[in-house]
Amino acid sequence: MQTKAILSQADVINVLDAAQKEADSNGWAVTIAVADDGGHLLALRRLDGAAPFSADVATQKARSAAIGRKETQVFEEMINGGRTAFVSAPLQGLLSGGVPIIVDGHVVGSVGISGVKPDQDVQVAKAGVSAIG
Repeated sequence: MQTKAILSQADVINVLDAAQKEADSNGWAVTIAVADDGGHLLALRRLDGAAPFSADVATQKARSAAIGRKETQVFEEMINGGRTAFVSAPLQGLLSGGVPIIVDGHVVGSVGISGVKPDQDVQVAKAGVSAIG
């Protein structure tokens, strides 16, 4: 039988806190979503001033990064690069800002950020991911 790493609630809180610290230090009102390896939401934190819409977008970015096993920016670039048929894939949140959390070469979860410019969403997501050593 194989075993795998999973995110604990302590890990999830560390991810949320690291992402929020990055957002706060830049004055960015975002929503932070953390999902497990199957894309199921483990936690959601909408910072003061973040649009309500960002909660759904961040959740979908986290889901897509987890089950797609790659950053959502890759999907956005594929579509923008002309592979428009990918829009019909059974994923939502195909915008930059979803980043998988990888431990020992395996996706154990993901972070989705929504609320600012695409590169800023990615910056906040990667700050969250960095909380997992």
